[in-house]
Amino acid sequence: MKALLAFSRLIDVITENIGKAVGWLILIAVLVSAGNAVVRKVFNTSSNAWLEAQWYLFGGAFMLSAAYTLAQNEHIRIDVVYGKFSRRVQHWIDLIGHCLFLMPFVLLMVYFLVPYVLMSFRSGEGSSSAGGLIVWPAKAILLAGFVLLAFQGVSEIIKKIAIMRGDMEDPTPYVPTHAPLDSVIAEEKGA
Repeated sequence: MKALLAFSRLIDVITENIGKAVGWLILIAVLVSAGNAVVRKVFNTSSNAWLEAQWYLFGGAFMLSAAYTLAQNEHIRIDVVYGKFSRRVQHWIDLIGHCLFLMPFVLLMVYFLVPYVLMSFRSGEGSSSAGGLIVWPAKAILLAGFVLLAFQGVSEIIKKIAIMRGDMEDPTPYVPTHAPLDSVIAEEKGA
């Protein structure tokens, strides 16, 4: 289990560094968008390449930060139901969800995206819009995002098993949504 946890920590570090770095893509996308709007209004001209660059930047930020979102336990789930269970049951829900839903979907996406990206790269696929960008980098971003998410899914599965076995502390203790805050605080002080 120690080797698996070390592998999980390595994945978490890579995911965190990428997740924090791609946050800058949002700022760049906003600047490109603002610059494009100014050029369009002031000089009465525009470029499809700049519009597509905005989409690539935003898509890159979204796809490349998905694994970081999962690692930070900020992904979407139905907290109203999830929060009614004990932390042990929540770990089981997460483990089963990762194994039965997340990993099959992510691995299927990787399986289909590899030939999709290769075909686009080999053909030099370009935008259907006049003056647009080449398309394969956007498709490659999709693939990279799902590969990162697959690795982070493996990391989360390793951590859930380790937590349930008692091999590591829970890094993201969850406060149930149905518990009043003062009872949670009293429980923490008593523990």
